Amino acid sequence: MKMLARLMVAVVTLGVTLLTGGSAHAADTERTYNVWQWNVAGWKMNDGSTTNGMVDAAAASILNRDADFAAFNELCWNQYKALQEKLLQNGWVSAGTSFARFAAIRNGGESHDDEACNGEPYGVAIFSRRDLGIAEKYDLPQYTPKVVYKLLCAPLADLGRMRFCTTHITSKNSDINGSPINEQQLNAVQEHLEDLYNAGNTVIIAGDFNARPHLIRLNDWYSPSVNGPNNHNNTGAYRELDDLDPVCPGVGETTVLGIGNETPCGQPPKIDMIFVRESLIAGAYSADALGQGTGCGGGGCSDHRVLTGTVTVRIRA
Repeated sequence: MKMLARLMVAVVTLGVTLLTGGSAHAADTERTYNVWQWNVAGWKMNDGSTTNGMVDAAAASILNRDADFAAFNELCWNQYKALQEKLLQNGWVSAGTSFARFAAIRNGGESHDDEACNGEPYGVAIFSRRDLGIAEKYDLPQYTPKVVYKLLCAPLADLGRMRFCTTHITSKNSDINGSPINEQQLNAVQEHLEDLYNAGNTVIIAGDFNARPHLIRLNDWYSPSVNGPNNHNNTGAYRELDDLDPVCPGVGETTVLGIGNETPCGQPPKIDMIFVRESLIAGAYSADALGQGTGCGGGGCSDHRVLTGTVTVRIRA
């Protein structure tokens, strides 16, 4: 009888292996996340200030939107530290949570504007309501030795295959070694995301991509399922959480202000985005472009609007 029981167990195990294409494993996990993204123009419009209203507006918006993840672009180091304090004070996280990561695009005065951020580091940051693990900071192709754009990612400490990332792609399109630098940076980010995916990870990336959804350089980002009058010829694997918005299907709402209306849909550009690999989206998703924030030194807090999104993702076991 014992021999027969062992044989039956072996047969069942083999059957599971054959059905899954590998060894038996636990079921995948599904999680719903609220994502928040803002290019705050930390120096350009806020002069590196932590007291002019921008930090307060950002922290209040993160709480009001019940964000699980938040991404910042163009953030000064002192603003990053002030945001940590404000989010702790407001109860978004509890004391002792390891919830914030920063990557410098440049350090000190090494910038086109040598006074930027009063000589402190300047870059991108991510925040999470749950503990983060060790951050990965990937250098992107450079157009000047003074500035190194980054892809910043970090896993959840207790769900290591779930990663949140941010990036800020340069607005420059100068040819460097035979191709535009902005395309090189986009391609580099995509390659890193593919490596993370192939290693079994689920990634949500939010950032300032400095590219409109319908442009050729994003065709290998957007999935063919997005194809339509406003955004077509796509061959990629990703959906952008605002690409179903009826304001401009396939594109979404304006996220950057102070620029004239453009095609498609005759609206100012959308360049801030939240991407998730289509095969890892479990159900409906949505996004919304909010205001630019007001009351920062008597004017707008940024020339970008806050972008928020909600998505349920599948996290592989």
